[in-house]
Amino acid sequence: MKVLLIGSGGREHALAWKLTQSPKLTKLFAAPGNPGIGEHAELVTLDVDDQTAVVDFCRSEGIGFVVVGPEAPLVAGLADRLRDAGIATFGPSAAAAQLEGSKGFTKDLCARYGIPTGAYERFTDADAAKAYVRDQGAPIVIKADGLAAGKGVTVAMTIDEAIAAIDDCFSGAFGAAGAEVVVEAFLDGEEASFFCLSDGKTALALATAQDHKRVGDGDTGPNTGGMGAYSPAPIMTSDMVERAMKEIIEPTIRGMSEMGHPFTGVFFAGLMITEKGPELIEYNVRFGDPECQVLMMRLKSDLLPLLYAAATGTLDQVSTEWSDDVALTVVMASKGYPGSYDKNTPIGPLPKTADHAKIFHAGTALKDGGLVATGGRVLNVTATGRTVAEAQAKAYALVDQISWENGFCRRDIGWRAVDRG
Repeated sequence: MKVLLIGSGGREHALAWKLTQSPKLTKLFAAPGNPGIGEHAELVTLDVDDQTAVVDFCRSEGIGFVVVGPEAPLVAGLADRLRDAGIATFGPSAAAAQLEGSKGFTKDLCARYGIPTGAYERFTDADAAKAYVRDQGAPIVIKADGLAAGKGVTVAMTIDEAIAAIDDCFSGAFGAAGAEVVVEAFLDGEEASFFCLSDGKTALALATAQDHKRVGDGDTGPNTGGMGAYSPAPIMTSDMVERAMKEIIEPTIRGMSEMGHPFTGVFFAGLMITEKGPELIEYNVRFGDPECQVLMMRLKSDLLPLLYAAATGTLDQVSTEWSDDVALTVVMASKGYPGSYDKNTPIGPLPKTADHAKIFHAGTALKDGGLVATGGRVLNVTATGRTVAEAQAKAYALVDQISWENGFCRRDIGWRAVDRG
């Protein structure tokens, strides 16, 4: 099977690395890709926003399956366009991708189908949102309704912080994503990420992970797209996974189908494990980044038939096998991230990795024969071990071998699980 992978980040590098292990794959193309993905796939200069060009490429190359990595093309309807052209595609329709494209849509779905989540209100007027915040008090959560690259959420510990976050949204800090704001109750507990494939009627649980959103050690500083992750998340016990499936995932699949938007692809449920059990913080409609990297390190099954089954309504015919090992990834980012940072800073030759480790490229390019950093999050240094502490030690040992003057990372990825012992 010839496959086209859409995307250029660390998540897509992890997917490319795993897809190329499939005996069912005859050739992998990636658009636009990155130097790391280029080790596994033929990179294609293709404007993924030009849906006609993507369809034309698939037809000319005889592509049998397209895997869409990031959320923006899904929200823009790329999967619809490809399926209309008769090309099997992994990823939800534009209507189903509203689960990530509009936080208000998801909250309304939760209210309609009794899915546990924080109480909320939606606002298109800043003064009304501020009045609601003053009435509710802090801590409280302010979210830009639309796609904001993981940065449109503020967990405000004070009223003043909440007011500032509302001003940011309505002043255009997140572009069109901030035209509507969702204000919701602060959920107290421990966050976890849960991943589940869906073909519109069947759900197949994958695995759990825990992300580290804040930029600084000890979960300090502003939110980012994610500074590191590990899998599995100890707080997601088998009982908690079962509850997440029954109380959150399955009602979502039923609800989306009833609404005429059957969901095919991967559910990435951001959960808060509270005293009451799992509650939904938000949905993403693609694999997490950097959670995908640790999931792919632990997945023993062939990824290609799993994704193809989700895309073709045959998920009930496949199953997954996972390593018992822990996988942990550390994000190396450009100094200044998530604020402004210098681009095209040089990175020395990357160290060679053994079977238990892999360096995924997230924001890199080749310039004059050398590797340079082009993004905020640049490398995902990933390792496996029998315990979180062992995986952590291996990952940081590898980080310390990387020569990149403008790079930094958190030094405490996995701290919750290590503290648990």
